[in-house]
Amino acid sequence: MRKGSPKKRYILPDPKFNDAMVTKFVNNLMLDGKKNKSFKIFYHALDIVSEKLSSEEKSPLEIWKKAVENVTPNVEVKSRRIGGATFQVPMEIRTDRKLSISMKNMISFARKRRGKEMAQRLAEEIIAAYNEEGGAFKRKEEIHRMADANKAFAHFRM
Repeated sequence: MRKGSPKKRYILPDPKFNDAMVTKFVNNLMLDGKKNKSFKIFYHALDIVSEKLSSEEKSPLEIWKKAVENVTPNVEVKSRRIGGATFQVPMEIRTDRKLSISMKNMISFARKRRGKEMAQRLAEEIIAAYNEEGGAFKRKEEIHRMADANKAFAHFRM
């Protein structure tokens, strides 16, 4: 856009938990505009989580939120071209982007898991993230390691 930034779009909360964060997750999970199917997958995954972690005193929604928090990166590296050389510069991430990255990582690693239906794979990824393991958590650790390795270039921030 030539003038100004676009208006911020507000996402409506989901029908079951009345939480906008759940709707954002479902929107990332959705393929080909099939939102109802995505909601069913997500709710079924939370049911599976509550069965497997019945010993936990937390609700499945709290477990899911903790899992998303565990895979949320704080810094990332961005390429900056300075004097003909390209540097990987570590930068802080905006809050909304942090959430978006963590959700997309969790969903992509759930899709990469073998066999079974999507709800089962998503539930396993949620449990793994809750226990600070699994693909999405490893990805967060990898991002942090890259930022730490390139902290000498932090003075090139925009």
